[in-house]
Amino acid sequence: MSTIVVGDVHGCVDELSDLLAACRYGAGDQLVLVGDLVAKGPDSRGVLALVRELGARSVLGNHDAHLLRARNALLRGGPQPARPIRPATARLVRELDDRDWQVLDALPLWLSLPEHQALVVHAGLEPGKPLAAQDPELLLNIRTIRPDGSGSRGRDDGVLWGSSWPGPELVLFGHHASAGLQRHPFAIGLDTGCVYGNQLTACVLPERRIVSVPARHVYQPIEDGA
Repeated sequence: MSTIVVGDVHGCVDELSDLLAACRYGAGDQLVLVGDLVAKGPDSRGVLALVRELGARSVLGNHDAHLLRARNALLRGGPQPARPIRPATARLVRELDDRDWQVLDALPLWLSLPEHQALVVHAGLEPGKPLAAQDPELLLNIRTIRPDGSGSRGRDDGVLWGSSWPGPELVLFGHHASAGLQRHPFAIGLDTGCVYGNQLTACVLPERRIVSVPARHVYQPIEDGA
């Protein structure tokens, strides 16, 4: 039995199916995703339906969190998110049904895979801090570590956070598409920019085998800071 950890899917359900086939996903295997299940790509509802069908687990991604905040603002009269709600996001809010929201509402900030001595988070961790002391916003958005040791969302504020992670737990994460596949001693970054026309990537545990499939289309031009 294997554990297949998949990078940012962003609604690319066809590529997710391609990747599971390439990994030879079968009965008894465990599917775990690093978040950003939805938004940007062609079929967010299809991804959520496949997650339900396969009993997959996922952590919360920053785009999943933004969609939840948009739902609260648009459908429940809550405060407006700090980032403006785009028309595509508003459409997606209105398309999702109760079963879809149940999946998103239940996503945790991190998952432990003790059988592999591994953790799954969306963006990363600040080295030297226990999980309980990690800033939730950095769990969703960190990319680099500044010279003073603090975490940053910026791409150019310091070194990639994974290069500073001392272990012993292996951390599997996504979020930083512009950095591509990251392979550090104790951290593996799996966001290889599928929605931007690149690849969807998985790490198969316990052997830490990397499997990628090509995107079928360019669904969105790559954004600054991706």
